Amino acid sequence: MDIAVLGYGVVGSGVAEVISLNEKKITDKLGGERINVKYILDLRKFPGDKNEDKIIDDFNIILNDGDVKIVAEAMGGLHPAFEFVSSCLKAGKSVVTSNKELVAEKGDILLETAKENNVNFMFEASVGGGIPVLRPIIQCLAGNDIDEVAGILNGTTNFILSKMIFDSMSFEDALKLAQEKGYAEKDPTADIEGFDACRKICILAALCFGSHVYPKTVYTEGITKITLEDVEYVRSWGGVIKLLGRAKKAGDKISAMVTPALVKNSSILSGVNGVYNAVLVRGNAVGDVAFYGQGAGKMATASAVVGDIIDCAQNIGKNKGIGWNKAADGAVIDISETETSLYVRASGCKDSSLEKAKEIFGDITVLSRDNAPEDEFAFVTPEGKEGALREKLEKLDGTELLSVIRTVNY
Repeated sequence: MDIAVLGYGVVGSGVAEVISLNEKKITDKLGGERINVKYILDLRKFPGDKNEDKIIDDFNIILNDGDVKIVAEAMGGLHPAFEFVSSCLKAGKSVVTSNKELVAEKGDILLETAKENNVNFMFEASVGGGIPVLRPIIQCLAGNDIDEVAGILNGTTNFILSKMIFDSMSFEDALKLAQEKGYAEKDPTADIEGFDACRKICILAALCFGSHVYPKTVYTEGITKITLEDVEYVRSWGGVIKLLGRAKKAGDKISAMVTPALVKNSSILSGVNGVYNAVLVRGNAVGDVAFYGQGAGKMATASAVVGDIIDCAQNIGKNKGIGWNKAADGAVIDISETETSLYVRASGCKDSSLEKAKEIFGDITVLSRDNAPEDEFAFVTPEGKEGALREKLEKLDGTELLSVIRTVNY
């Protein structure tokens, strides 16, 4: 069976490599039918590459070749990826992708197009790299009403926070190290500001709850304001700070966000370190299920793409029915309506400020760290709606808020 690969970067070259490396295994799974990479679309030239003779720069060659039944999109970005993928689906070609931005922004449209043309649009590699998580949600947990999904969805930020927690490395130094090791891009904005994790939680929420969730509707906050002082105070609380993507049912709506959060040491998420990812799914029948593994990397991501290629090859001429509804207006509630407790670090007259905090919030948990300045203090509030907690914070007269971070109870 002929396939084409769009893009010959890290993921695209990995897809070709995995197909070559595991040719016999893949052929056996397809009952003796071999997957043949017929075309690779890229504007660049790759002299001396073993796939040099397959590289073309005209997308229409792929689009008009009726023998190409499956296309793997590994270009990244929204345009022209959306136009290319949409055209392939309309031409009767199934498409697989690792492009989280494409799925988060246009997944509802592309899944509907696939259904209309009796082909498939699959995207296992768009969340968690090589971690099998989307297919288990679709298939293995199909008998559950899923109430909540959450996780560490970005390896770059998890690596940075791990260095801050275990090596007392500043955010700036940890980011620089991540870039030196190839875990962070030269421009790391999408990672450290939470945009990458936002796209992934949108995809997870859509699969779990059945309606498209646009990234622009999800409150997103990165890790650039996290300091070593915060890390030390949270250690005295008995936990760590992680960047979490979260989505939860809230009546007939959902709450969804990406933010740093305090996680207790007893949580499975506290032990997910380095570039690893983890996803927790909470179903009404199965309870809590966790998926863990490397969230990125050439071969791990390519492995997931090839898995989707095999699935498409086994379902030629049959749409698998994967899909979700269009986004509903106001489906995602404002973050002020979500339930949480807040970690607060501030400066001011310590004793009087803490007494005032107790009057305002009630039973606060006071935290400590070594060598803290005399005018610095930290505490964790009781649970409540975030909007109400923020209003109470404004009543802490004579103090300067240095840091406010949400807590979770996973």
